[in-house]
Amino acid sequence: MRVSDLSSASVEPLLQGRLGSPYRFVEECASTQLLLGADETEGTTVATDLQTQGRGRLGRTWETPPGRALLFSVLLHPRPPMALWPELSLVAGDAVAATLREQMGVGAELSHPNDVLIEGRKVAGILPEASVGRVVLGIGVNVNQTGEELPADTPKPPTSLHTETGREWPRAPLLVAILLELERRYDDWQRLHTSR
Repeated sequence: MRVSDLSSASVEPLLQGRLGSPYRFVEECASTQLLLGADETEGTTVATDLQTQGRGRLGRTWETPPGRALLFSVLLHPRPPMALWPELSLVAGDAVAATLREQMGVGAELSHPNDVLIEGRKVAGILPEASVGRVVLGIGVNVNQTGEELPADTPKPPTSLHTETGREWPRAPLLVAILLELERRYDDWQRLHTSR
């Protein structure tokens, strides 16, 4: 049986910051957004190879073949007032776009409020869900899907890193790089809004 490249054994040795720890991997779930309990610590991250009820903005579904996309959720306990928490969608989107530019050399950029595009085609999406004292950031990146594996009936035309670069990418280093960039930008955001 194939071991996922998002298994704990693959990801944990690569982690460099506090986001991503503790880390859990499940082969399949309805949505990683639902797997983070109320009493878990900030930075807890859950990833999967297959979401059966993945969600996007405005209740849209997010579907992808197993093991081809990067699908994960990370738990945050922001200190700034809850009214500012919607900004975390932009913070996360910027972190994903910056990581894709730096690691894969693609022209990724944030499309307000929560999509990451390459030349107008959607490569990633962010789904923030807030409740008292916490935000769960769901992040989905199209990594190794071929053109035929990408959905046809979407509001924005989709793409993947494989489609853009012509090669397959290991997902564990990408996950770790996104978490580290997100941590930097999240910490900057918190300092900006708690030092006044």
